[in-house]
Amino acid sequence: MDQSAINVRYAKAFFSTAKEKKLLDTLKADIHSVLEICHSVPDFVLLLESPVVKTSKKAALIKQIFEGKVNPLTLNFLLLIVENKREVFIPGICRNFLDLSKKDQNIRSAVLTTASEANAATLQKIQELLEKELNATIELSTQVNPEILGGLVLRLDDKQYDASVASQLRKIKQNLLETEL
Repeated sequence: MDQSAINVRYAKAFFSTAKEKKLLDTLKADIHSVLEICHSVPDFVLLLESPVVKTSKKAALIKQIFEGKVNPLTLNFLLLIVENKREVFIPGICRNFLDLSKKDQNIRSAVLTTASEANAATLQKIQELLEKELNATIELSTQVNPEILGGLVLRLDDKQYDASVASQLRKIKQNLLETEL
């Protein structure tokens, strides 16, 4: 089975359960915790991916790490994943679950890239404009990339709007090269 299909299937099942039991916020916090451990402790992911480590040892480790720190439903879900020998997919399942909960709550992610640090008032105005235009809550994050020279690049979900000076200069150069021929 395709890796992304596995991630989506498990995430949808857990998301449905979370909504049904009215525990979405609690389980979302749990999934953030699980994902944080996956990112901050690379050895944890290596252990999960190891074919040498027995399933029972992986389940015991997950119990030891998460028992008492996450909702029992989350713990049982993680143990089910391990029992079904899908533990290598835990980070992907977590990301898919968080994406589903964002969609459900009408939250969209945007990344604003500028040549220099943007001030808080400008960021607030951009966020308000995006929220009004898209009729959604926007999670705006920023990046600084001096190579764009000026202007901005806005990435919203899977779309990108490039209004950078570097991009404009590339277009002008391309037009000049085409007119020379």
